[in-house]
Amino acid sequence: MKSYDAIIIGGGHNGLACAAYLARAGRSVLVLERRHVLGGAAVTEEVYPGFKFSVCSYVVSLLRPQIIRELELARHGLEILPLECSFAPTVDGPGLVRWPDAQRTRDEIARYSAKDASLYPEFGRAMAQLARHVKPIIDQPAPDPASLHPGELLRLARLGKPFRELGARGVHHLVKMMTMSAADFLDEWFESDVLKAPMAVSGIIGTYLGVRSPGTAYVMLHHYMGEIDGAMRAWGFARGGTGEVSMSIARAAQSFGAELRTNAAVSKLLMRGDVAAGVVLADGTELYARAVVSSLDPKLTFSRLVEEKFLPPEFVAQLSRYRMRGSSGKVNLALDALPEFTSRPGDGLHIRGDIAVAPSLDYLERAYDDAKYGQFSRRPYINVVLPTLTDSTLAPPGKHIMSCFVQYAPYHLATGPESWPEHREAFGDAVIDTLEELAPGLKSRILHRQVLTPWDMEKEFGLTEGNIFHGELSLEQLAFLRPAAGFAHYKTPVRGLWMCGSGTHPGGGVMAAPGKLAADRMLKERAV
Repeated sequence: MKSYDAIIIGGGHNGLACAAYLARAGRSVLVLERRHVLGGAAVTEEVYPGFKFSVCSYVVSLLRPQIIRELELARHGLEILPLECSFAPTVDGPGLVRWPDAQRTRDEIARYSAKDASLYPEFGRAMAQLARHVKPIIDQPAPDPASLHPGELLRLARLGKPFRELGARGVHHLVKMMTMSAADFLDEWFESDVLKAPMAVSGIIGTYLGVRSPGTAYVMLHHYMGEIDGAMRAWGFARGGTGEVSMSIARAAQSFGAELRTNAAVSKLLMRGDVAAGVVLADGTELYARAVVSSLDPKLTFSRLVEEKFLPPEFVAQLSRYRMRGSSGKVNLALDALPEFTSRPGDGLHIRGDIAVAPSLDYLERAYDDAKYGQFSRRPYINVVLPTLTDSTLAPPGKHIMSCFVQYAPYHLATGPESWPEHREAFGDAVIDTLEELAPGLKSRILHRQVLTPWDMEKEFGLTEGNIFHGELSLEQLAFLRPAAGFAHYKTPVRGLWMCGSGTHPGGGVMAAPGKLAADRMLKERAV
């Protein structure tokens, strides 16, 4: 029977990136994907005839530029279309638009606060400086401060250099970002709620935290580290939907010789003694490899694939405390016509970027209050994009797609996660009712709708508790602590088993860094 250098479980973008880098180095690689299509949560699917949804992940920002270059993803079909505007509509008044033109944005903010308008450029520079100095951490393995190995000590020293260059004020900002809430951090800069609220939401995306929860300022910084073509804090759409990110990586992997299989569910690891020697598929087929790499989340990897007897008790205890706590859902709409926002009617640049339903910090915190007690938000935070305004290939002529990322939708409902199917449509109704207040007539334009709860994301996409980041991006679950202290370098307690998903450093988002860094480590240690 054929044996591979590496078998990768899960064909999401990180698993595919790991496969591409291993195959590029001349290793024989097999990727096994349970579903009928590659991509994991970064996937494009024609859910309704003619309408191609970015079903889960829907924008591109954190995808590492060096991965785009090294895997020649443009040659393999990846094209990023800039997402240049940010619109926060309100029921009364014109709302707020942050335009691609800096002066126009300052003029817009000045209608609410002259002080905020003057500080906004300085805030942008401060955040860009912090992002530039923190960015090296996400582009290399996490250093282990508990290690006395000379190589680890040298890496720690090198990582310290950028922080010394920050200067006193920059260090002060960084400490605050690591410890404060997004709302408190923004309160130190700005006074206008209509500006602070849509800025604060990047601190809560994918977390079971509110804008006033400590630690959310760092999550805000995490999202600031995105860049497109060298432009910091840049966001965009992949032409053809987010699945094209995954598919371009898949095509790169295939060009290097990797073998990719769909409809190939893995039931467990194949063990030889205490060493992972391959996998057993759901149909009983056994496949062998020098190394097995899981791109699944840590909980799924060690609860479904590995028997507990192969795991050290300390690791099991740490993993039991690793928090998933899915908190978001997705509503994808197929529309007969564009929505009309009363704040700014008609088509225009303002609706060609992201649209944040976040009228105030109190609104966002009240949405979190519902989640704390096991309810989906009756008036949720919603991030809307209309990708068909940028990429008309996603829907029939004259029709549109409206993609709605929603918080909060806690996995653990008060009635239990298994009750989500009973609440799914009510959750979708709450989202559409909220949007209808801002864009009257939306309901009459809806041709189809797809509602995804955290329970659906777990069942369909293998995201434990529906957590889109494979574990919360809280400080105690980052860097050398992700997913567990002593096991943050992609190697697991099971010999021959590695990890490369978002549950490893540097965490979640469509960045592909965990996949690349895992492959680099495996090659360095000659594991394949």
